[in-house]
Amino acid sequence: MKRITHTQAVAAIVALASLPAAAQAQTWTVLKNPPSFSAGSPHLMTDGTILVQSVSTTDWYKFTPDKTGSYVNGTWSQVASLPGSYAPLYYGSEVLTDGKLIINGGEYNNNNAVWTTLGAIYDPVKNKWTSVTPPTGWTTIGDAQSTLLGDGTYMLANCCNTDEALWNEKTGKWTSTGTGKADINDEEGWTLLPSGQVLTADANDTQDTKHTEIYTNGKWASAGDSPVLLADLGTQTNSHELGPLTLLPNGTVFAVGATGYTATYTISTGKWTKGPTFPKSGSNYFDEADGPSSLLPDGNVLLAASPGVYNNPTEFFEYDGTNLNKEPATANASGDPSYVFNLVMLPTGQVFSTDFSTDVEIYTPSGKANLSLAPVVTKFAKSVTPGKTYKLTGTYLNGYSQDNAYGDDYQANTNFPLVQIINTASGDVQYAKTIDFSSMLPANPNPVTAKVEIPSSIETGPSTLVVVTNGIPSTPLKITVK
Repeated sequence: MKRITHTQAVAAIVALASLPAAAQAQTWTVLKNPPSFSAGSPHLMTDGTILVQSVSTTDWYKFTPDKTGSYVNGTWSQVASLPGSYAPLYYGSEVLTDGKLIINGGEYNNNNAVWTTLGAIYDPVKNKWTSVTPPTGWTTIGDAQSTLLGDGTYMLANCCNTDEALWNEKTGKWTSTGTGKADINDEEGWTLLPSGQVLTADANDTQDTKHTEIYTNGKWASAGDSPVLLADLGTQTNSHELGPLTLLPNGTVFAVGATGYTATYTISTGKWTKGPTFPKSGSNYFDEADGPSSLLPDGNVLLAASPGVYNNPTEFFEYDGTNLNKEPATANASGDPSYVFNLVMLPTGQVFSTDFSTDVEIYTPSGKANLSLAPVVTKFAKSVTPGKTYKLTGTYLNGYSQDNAYGDDYQANTNFPLVQIINTASGDVQYAKTIDFSSMLPANPNPVTAKVEIPSSIETGPSTLVVVTNGIPSTPLKITVK
């Protein structure tokens, strides 16, 4: 667990409606309108906006792309603040199937290390946060990991023991789950598999230091041993830190360690193999002792890594399935450790990056989207009316991965469909909010449904509808907005 606050660690210092058409060198672009606050964890909402916390405060802001769909030219507006004195740093978080954002816990609250059990849920329609009570008997949640299971149920860990719980939003009740866990949850991350199971790499199993586990229907079981040590168990500082586990479209999970080593889990065989090793900086390997990943539309994985534990500089790499290729870095990266970075995939196929400062940048990869992984629309209305809700049916609407990973401290999964409506006459792009997803399973070939809420303010006339998941757009569908 980190004992360093953001104030100690960091000094404050054109996207189209679909993916960029031409492949260019990878670039970082600073926002035209940078935030006036230190930007912390970003969360892509189901209406295409991004919610961002002002680090270690109760304040939250919404970032909205411009009318062309550009996030580089987007604008900020402040939304409701968290209730009471809940100002967490490093916590569990998920965008729920109804389009709300839930957060639980916090290793810090108001910059005090307390492993709080506080929580809250944000309703973007009402612009209101509501407190969420913790599971009965829990005295800590802290820097917890979380996920949405295949049926959309929110699953949350207790940072400091083996407890996990499922939340029923309608009743506000928690149900215990996760029997048989081999070690405590601290520092571990969860990755949802196409089977509905959840994979994790253990960070605290000192009897079997390379152990991994898999969650199935409420129970944990062994997923075998990694061929390399991933958790920092005395390798550098005995911090027990880990990096992200990213589900890839080829049916493997790429795991990044806090040790400089990586490994790959093949779902079909249940076997682990050794991956590439990061380069060294001095005597330390680059690693992700806490740090983000984002699955790019071409199948590569963008990573932020720094040498040792909590050290700078951060370098960015793209994992191409074989190699770790060094890429350009952000303006503050030379002074940043990897753990301050949060990455989230945008519907433009770009990546939104924050680092606890006012330097928010967008990464444009050079690779083209793999359109064989695109969501497929099988049924939608040919004509829609502003202010009304319509049913969307399709396959692979949840993409092939939750996409963004970190471990504990931060979750920003984007395995849900976003709907862009582009007016034919003006070219303006507007997002229609999506909710009530019938499934959250990645790589799901079965029909999935969602509700699409047409904005009341949308431009009328002939338009094009595009469904985007994890930055990959569907085949455009011609519709008319009445």
